[in-house]
Amino acid sequence: MVQALLEINENSNRVLNVVKAKYNLKDKSEAVEWIISDYISSEPELKPEFVKKIEKMKKEKNIKVENFAKRYGL
Repeated sequence: MVQALLEINENSNRVLNVVKAKYNLKDKSEAVEWIISDYISSEPELKPEFVKKIEKMKKEKNIKVENFAKRYGL
């Protein structure tokens, strides 16, 4: 486990306290870990399945569209 000393503004401190209370965490360290964990799980570019999806899309055949609105009836 790594220890870190953080300087945060008053608003960030309030947010940490809200997260700590909302998720019944024992201290602000757990709140920071929860926030980071939530970010990692919600950030698509960090997920391996997202990378696989993009790699698959890159291999698909592309088509040239001159007029998008006309082609799709918009």
